[in-house]
Amino acid sequence: MQQMTQRDLDPMDLRILDVLQQNGNASAAEIAEQVGLTATTAWRRISRLEEEGIIRQRVALLDREAVGLTVMVFATVRLSSQGRDAIEKFKQAVRKHPEILECYTMLGETDFLLRIVTRDIKAYEAFYLDYLSRFPGVQVVNSSIALAPIKETTALPLTKA
Repeated sequence: MQQMTQRDLDPMDLRILDVLQQNGNASAAEIAEQVGLTATTAWRRISRLEEEGIIRQRVALLDREAVGLTVMVFATVRLSSQGRDAIEKFKQAVRKHPEILECYTMLGETDFLLRIVTRDIKAYEAFYLDYLSRFPGVQVVNSSIALAPIKETTALPLTKA
């Protein structure tokens, strides 16, 4: 399966993707109406975008506080060794914990940036002491508690043609 690149997406594809980013539940008929296509043509384009991996999945976005996850932490991690094995072991440990929503490999002073959610500060403390600080190769963890979101979106800034 070949991955599409930005230049392969025509203006109609971008309009469809923009609608889907705002409402992942929209039916092909609803999308067609919003972008000026027939339902069949919209469905074909959406199917192609899914098959080619442009649309990875459709999900429900939950309010984390409404489900009791009131603390969000950004943690930077530096490993004692940056060899392939050390990095792979750390990645495997990260993948086992649903509290870690995102993990990025970084360039610079830290090796990884993690976004973590927990019920409260005590729960984060327990997660840190019981797991994060014990992940393979961890040398230093710096944690910052997020107070309030200024901007929070999952929508990508698609170029309008």
